[in-house]
Amino acid sequence: MAAARTEFKRGSRWRGPGSRFRAVGRALRLPVTGTARGIRRATHAHGAGESGLGKLIELHGVNGAGDVMITVALASTVFFSVPTDEARGRVALYLAITMAPFTLLAPVIGPLLDRLPHGRRAAMATAMGARAVLALVLSGAVVTGGIELYPAALGVLVASKAYGVVRSAVVPRLLPPRVSLVKANSRVTLCGLLATGAAAPIGAGLQQLGPRWPLYGAFVIFVAGTVLSFTLPRKVDSARGEDRALLAADEAHLPGPLRGRSKRPGLRTVGPAVTHALAANAAIRCLTGFLIFFLAFLLRVHPMTGQSAAVSLGIVGVAAGAGNALGTAVGAWLRSRAPEVIIVTVVVIVLGAAVVAAVFFSAFLVACLAAVAGFAQALAKLSLDALIQRDVPEQVRTSAFARSETLLQVSWVLGGAVGIVLPLNGTLGLSVAAAIIAAGWLTTVRGLLDSARHGGRTRPRVA
Repeated sequence: MAAARTEFKRGSRWRGPGSRFRAVGRALRLPVTGTARGIRRATHAHGAGESGLGKLIELHGVNGAGDVMITVALASTVFFSVPTDEARGRVALYLAITMAPFTLLAPVIGPLLDRLPHGRRAAMATAMGARAVLALVLSGAVVTGGIELYPAALGVLVASKAYGVVRSAVVPRLLPPRVSLVKANSRVTLCGLLATGAAAPIGAGLQQLGPRWPLYGAFVIFVAGTVLSFTLPRKVDSARGEDRALLAADEAHLPGPLRGRSKRPGLRTVGPAVTHALAANAAIRCLTGFLIFFLAFLLRVHPMTGQSAAVSLGIVGVAAGAGNALGTAVGAWLRSRAPEVIIVTVVVIVLGAAVVAAVFFSAFLVACLAAVAGFAQALAKLSLDALIQRDVPEQVRTSAFARSETLLQVSWVLGGAVGIVLPLNGTLGLSVAAAIIAAGWLTTVRGLLDSARHGGRTRPRVA
């Protein structure tokens, strides 16, 4: 009987307490492990796992999640609680503050990172670690209202921009075979957007527990990002395969004795494709800055029919965000290796939308214009990054990204400033929007198309 009982216990029908606990544990882990495996399959697809791009994609998702936690903690609804004239002054101050990180980014951080081509992983880890520490500083400041709130918030902005510049510069080192730069940039950006969308409600939930909690969450996320930065492949810190940079546009144009003995390059080596693409992107960024602030004030005074000012602005904001996400997704889907053509196309699309919205002004067309502008900004920026990665010498590529980010931010602030001071007339405002994008398109279309026909100055990939 004892032997039979023992055999019965060993059978498939016997489930002891330990087995039940293990089954419950597996059931609880399944959503987490299943989600993690799904994310890993998506980020490592199309050779990204073998090249190391997949790990950079995941790191950028962590970056987006941490940034949105800090944004949630610092968010304020004071804009809708003060008179319009006072709100305009506060928004003007905000525009001035957003420029502060870029006073360091272009002249200091960009050239500094150029001189550290073998320390890119450490640079990204430092940017993550700095934000982790600053999140803890902010967690005390948001409660006490101490003076440290402002320098800490500024430090977060500087570290975030520095990470973004380095991340853009290392994409060519991790590019899988048969994947274009536009597509690689899109996949990295799309993961950041998805992570931001997933972390935002979590941050909002933590905010309900107290203003400190989203910042504690940001601290944990950025610590994880610091560790993940060092898991990137070693070739991120390798300069093997990078070509020599020149002060001349082409080594063949140098006199024979000077060939192969050129000095460290400056940004004068940037070709026409990059400069025209940057001008087109500046026009689009100026348009989006203008729309954000002009529509914010216009919809306060003249909200959509049957909607409050906050809801009206929310509808336009959601439309712009959806367009931005769609532009990033389309960039990940496109197989085109001609970023110039992509930029020309999206600028034409947004110009047409702006003209239609100005002529037939309505709330629906305003929302459509916001969506198209978001779409154009995302896809044009991805293409600009691809051109910089393709055409700018490695030795000054980080500086090129820093300067491009600075110019685009200046354009955004300029557009926002025009939106603040312009009279709140919808037709007039959207006519100005159309004029902004038309000026950018007319001055860049010919140069971009010429560059596309000649194929650009493609540089060999980094091994």
